[in-house]
Amino acid sequence: MRNIFVYAAFVIGVVVIGGGIGVITLPGAWYAGLAKPWFTPPNWVFGPMWTTLYVLIGWVGARKWLHGGATRLWWAQMALNFIWSPVFFGLQLPLAGLLVIIIMWALIAAFILRDWRSDRLSALLFLPYLAWVSLATALNAAIVVLN
Repeated sequence: MRNIFVYAAFVIGVVVIGGGIGVITLPGAWYAGLAKPWFTPPNWVFGPMWTTLYVLIGWVGARKWLHGGATRLWWAQMALNFIWSPVFFGLQLPLAGLLVIIIMWALIAAFILRDWRSDRLSALLFLPYLAWVSLATALNAAIVVLN
């Protein structure tokens, strides 16, 4: 029964905190006015995508809490994940956002590599996250270049 509460706490916590940060830092007129690359996803994709990813990230966080592994990497990437939107959207600093997301990408990749043998499921659950953050990193970089 304890495990169910840990999984619920992590999933709900990550979704609520991540969603709350997303609501507080909604892209506004500033973001709408930026030149963006051709591969920018439509705005409606971001909410469902991040919600799905936050569920996966929370699930993996609970696994790390309960069973060990790349726990420090999980917490570090999560901190940077929660910092990126306030830096990019809130402070309107795309270059600083790019630095944050590059480090976040590296931590996600390191997490996958670190746990690939010891906890393949957690590593696999992070692959969609790495793919999305790869796209987000390219998008962030393109915004820096285009603006």
